[in-house]
Amino acid sequence: MARQWLRLYLCLQVPGFCTSLLLSQTPGHILAQTNNRTEITCHMKKDQSGVYWYRWNQERQLFQFLVFSNPLGKNTYGTNISGEKFGVYRGSSRNSYNLHIHRLQASDNGTYYCTISQSSELIFGNGTRLSVVDVLPLPSKSTRAPPSKKPTRCITKSKPVDKKGCCSPFVWIPLAACALTLLLCLAAAIYRFHRLRRRLWLRVHRQ
Repeated sequence: MARQWLRLYLCLQVPGFCTSLLLSQTPGHILAQTNNRTEITCHMKKDQSGVYWYRWNQERQLFQFLVFSNPLGKNTYGTNISGEKFGVYRGSSRNSYNLHIHRLQASDNGTYYCTISQSSELIFGNGTRLSVVDVLPLPSKSTRAPPSKKPTRCITKSKPVDKKGCCSPFVWIPLAACALTLLLCLAAAIYRFHRLRRRLWLRVHRQ
């Protein structure tokens, strides 16, 4: 018994301590408006003999039993707990229970836990914190500056020069060969012109 109370104390005081692989709760936090209704879902990994629902009120330091629901759908309520206020129904899946809370008031604020009993030990869900307010806060507006109306100039980007252009060996090797051929032809022409000029000079002087 002392072990169960110690686990309960840790669940209430240490966030995340009650996280279990056997069951989980969704959502983790609910912000609801007065006089509306809300719903908390408890998911279990396997069949259980039923589910307990508790509420922890941090301000009043009060841990309160709300309702127990068995697989047949019969609900057993705690002291001063009304069936018109709280209702437990089977969820869409076989191993899930939904806690419905009607006509929300500020007194409903607190952390709600779904709990199962296994091997004479209470196993708690991760908890769902419920906050009831008279007026829901408005969604925050974006603080980004409006787009500028100034006309934008169109800038055309020049295409990058192909690095394989003039530096490619497939280009400059034929060019070098052509240049060398032209030089050789030019040298041969100059040599022939020089010989012809010498012959003409010799012929003129012999006469």
